[in-house]
Amino acid sequence: MTTAQEGRTDEDSKALAERAGRDLEDASALEILRWAVDTFGRGFCVTSSMEDAVVAHLASRVLKGVDVVFLDTGYHFPETIGTRDAVEAVMDVNVITLTPKQTVAEQDAEYGARLHDRDPDLCCALRKVRPLEAGLRNYRAWATGLRRDESPTRANTPVVGWDEKRRKVKVSPIARWTQDDVDAYIAEHGVLANPLLMDGYASIGCAPCTRRVLEGEDARAGRWAGRGKTECGLHG
Repeated sequence: MTTAQEGRTDEDSKALAERAGRDLEDASALEILRWAVDTFGRGFCVTSSMEDAVVAHLASRVLKGVDVVFLDTGYHFPETIGTRDAVEAVMDVNVITLTPKQTVAEQDAEYGARLHDRDPDLCCALRKVRPLEAGLRNYRAWATGLRRDESPTRANTPVVGWDEKRRKVKVSPIARWTQDDVDAYIAEHGVLANPLLMDGYASIGCAPCTRRVLEGEDARAGRWAGRGKTECGLHG
């Protein structure tokens, strides 16, 4: 395992990411993750919403004890916290839980109750975006579970790209997968998945801003429904 990224400038890393995105476009998820681990070593982590543990499981096959970063916003479904705890207990990964600077009660005291209803972008910034940016400071690259088939806003997701906001390499090893591919991997390897996926939820975020999807809707339709918002700010 090499970590030749030490000393590279942001522009070097950006060029590396863009080149890898082209070279690895047709590679398997495991090959993409092997590239990331060989390139960044322990400077690489996986982020997970605990909708399922597919990317964490894939990464653990390449790097035992890989860091898996989870954002506990204070608004998660109990099933999501349970999935995180199960992943930590049974998988060969190191789960790192990030929390916002303020508890929900402290945020309510400063901004008023149910900020997520009045200003969901600010709520996401306070409880997701800023904690993640702080939590990723010690990493040079991070992996996500983004897939192109999830929504139109994710249709051009590269398998390896450059995260301009955080100035890091961003790896999406299952970007080309379909939901059928995910389901097949879960079934083949017995991977943990959030039980809400069996209860009409296709994409799982914070409880106040997530609903079941209707027939014919894309997977992200249940997030911030009716608010003209499709992303929390972590990915766009």
